[in-house]
Amino acid sequence: MKNIATLILAVAAAVMALPAAAQFAKPGDAIKYRRSSLSVLQTHFFRLANRVNGLAPYDPKAAADNAAIVLAMSKLPWPAFGPGTGEGDTRARPSIWTQQAKFNDSAQKMVAQAATLDAVAKTGDLDKLKVAFRATAGTCQSCHDAFRGR
Repeated sequence: MKNIATLILAVAAAVMALPAAAQFAKPGDAIKYRRSSLSVLQTHFFRLANRVNGLAPYDPKAAADNAAIVLAMSKLPWPAFGPGTGEGDTRARPSIWTQQAKFNDSAQKMVAQAATLDAVAKTGDLDKLKVAFRATAGTCQSCHDAFRGR
């Protein structure tokens, strides 16, 4: 039953991400949307980090559940980086809009790595999860280094 709920969440997230850009009446709405989706992603990624780094007991089911949420959330924020959303309550650097191809490539690499993380988490193998987690963290960090300020 939990797998079905996770699958429904992932499908809903993917479907919602496609028309997301059309849903923003104002640039501030897009900023709020992407900050919220990235916050949820970060929360579940840190829950995995605690398990991977031995700060919380390893629970394969909890790890798989958190990885599934990371995957679903990894698809959501990117349409909210549209034109005019670089000002306001945001840490986004202007390079997102001047280097759009590089930014989009970074986002897609993160989504692909989150998919790998999700698949590995489902195996219950902690050693493999550590490797996949670090690879995913690397894609996050490289994007933050290039495109996130403050």
